Amino acid sequence: MSELIRSNGFTNEVLGWKAWLPTVDLTRATQEQIDVLQESHPQAKTSDYYLTLAHHPDILRQRSQAFNAIMYAPGGLSRAERELASTVVSRINQCVYCASVHAQRFEQLAKRNDVIAEVFADPATAGTTDREKAIVQFAIDLTLAPASLNASHIHALRDQGLDDSQLLDLIHAISIFAWANRLMLNLGEPVFGAS
Repeated sequence: MSELIRSNGFTNEVLGWKAWLPTVDLTRATQEQIDVLQESHPQAKTSDYYLTLAHHPDILRQRSQAFNAIMYAPGGLSRAERELASTVVSRINQCVYCASVHAQRFEQLAKRNDVIAEVFADPATAGTTDREKAIVQFAIDLTLAPASLNASHIHALRDQGLDDSQLLDLIHAISIFAWANRLMLNLGEPVFGAS
């Protein structure tokens, strides 16, 4: 277990999540709803988030396929760097639950949480290496002002060794969290002390 971080309302501890809308009752769920829950995530049948999204199985299926392909595909950007970018986006978007989940995943993959503490304290100054700083800054810029990005933003990442595949993975990871955070923030709320 890594060192506990609590900073500016964000944490790396395990949180629960409570839906504001009715969730699918598994005893009354259709076979299609059960199937998509099984496909989506190992804990989907006990997660208010997935049980809310399961009201629309086709959308949940597409969401899970896209999310899993972006976050877990082999090659390209490292999984840890995808999780770092996702944590930054979630911190900027004020999604406490997503920031917690992806901070934990970064820590599991990278075996450290120093940069997570920095992201929670102040994303604008976070990063323990020049490469991390470039990834964090790009995540901030793409989240806050996507229309203002230009080739210089890509060059800054290339200067840190990111190739075409890694750049595309980074953009996908950051972009999907614009959506993922908004789902979490508008469908329910984090629950502290859930572990």
